[in-house]
Amino acid sequence: MTDAEGHADAARRAPAIKPAPPGSKRRDRPLVIVLTGDGKGKSSSAFGTMLRAWARGYRCGVFQFVKSGKWKVGEAQAAAALGGIDWEKMGDGWSWTSRDLEHSADLAREGWAEVRRRIAAHRYDFIVLDEITYPINWGWIDLQEVIATLRERPGFQHVILTGRDAPKELVEFADLVSEVRKVKHPYDAGIRGQQGIEW
Repeated sequence: MTDAEGHADAARRAPAIKPAPPGSKRRDRPLVIVLTGDGKGKSSSAFGTMLRAWARGYRCGVFQFVKSGKWKVGEAQAAAALGGIDWEKMGDGWSWTSRDLEHSADLAREGWAEVRRRIAAHRYDFIVLDEITYPINWGWIDLQEVIATLRERPGFQHVILTGRDAPKELVEFADLVSEVRKVKHPYDAGIRGQQGIEW
């Protein structure tokens, strides 16, 4: 095989570099963003950023790793009304409410496998992996695999990961990290979560 044939063969096997989304500038670079901490507002921040991306014509996908399909999440209803945003709920609730933790772990693993396929296919320009730190920290999803998948993602894909206790390696890998710190929360005063504020 000649050098030219070898280069042509390598080019055929290499993933195609996808163009940046409409409205993006030459200076734009795909980012990995981590929103962590014990305060309220991590997911809200991610969804707010997603709205900006949607308004710029980005293809958006949201994957919720803890909330189940039974949850009536306000942001998911808004996304459905806007259109053009894929929204997947891949969990069955918080670990302490699960009736079968192995089933919960299987759902997280299946959800992550689907996310990996969509990242590899460059289906989206903007992805939210909501509450993914929990199944990572519980050992249901391999942290090194998450980092490798994000490092090797093709084309232009912003990815936001949310959840408490983001692992140190993920924080070090990310391009942007914000920690939301709780100062006060109505729950501490006995006020339960409420529609329009928590969901």
